Amino acid sequence: LVAAGKLKELTIFGSQWPTPDGTGIRDYIHVMDLAESHLRALHYLFNEGNNLLNINIGTGKGTSVLQLIKTFELVNNVKISHKFGAKRPGDVAITIADNSLALSTLNWEPKRTIEDMCKDSWNWTCKNPKGYF
Repeated sequence: LVAAGKLKELTIFGSQWPTPDGTGIRDYIHVMDLAESHLRALHYLFNEGNNLLNINIGTGKGTSVLQLIKTFELVNNVKISHKFGAKRPGDVAITIADNSLALSTLNWEPKRTIEDMCKDSWNWTCKNPKGYF
């Protein structure tokens, strides 16, 4: 993270997307929500006797890159230096998971907010400056 001194400046790929602020919109999910969805999927597979399950996992909500940066800065009281770079080949303006099958089949839904994600990721980074090592 920029604020942790690991990166001098964050590059945002594209500022001219057809979105409200020009940056890409993505479906960010908290790692604990993702882990819980996987546990629900395993439970479903073991109990229903199925051996294959294709389900999109996400919040079903989009957040632009600039919204994410501003939220991260606000929640953690840090500043993230950033610049705009060129769009990457293959990127799209908006990518949001259709999580309706996860909601109905797994009886799972994400519980954590974008603010929780920002707070928890910064907390983990501060407590683990060398990462997983």
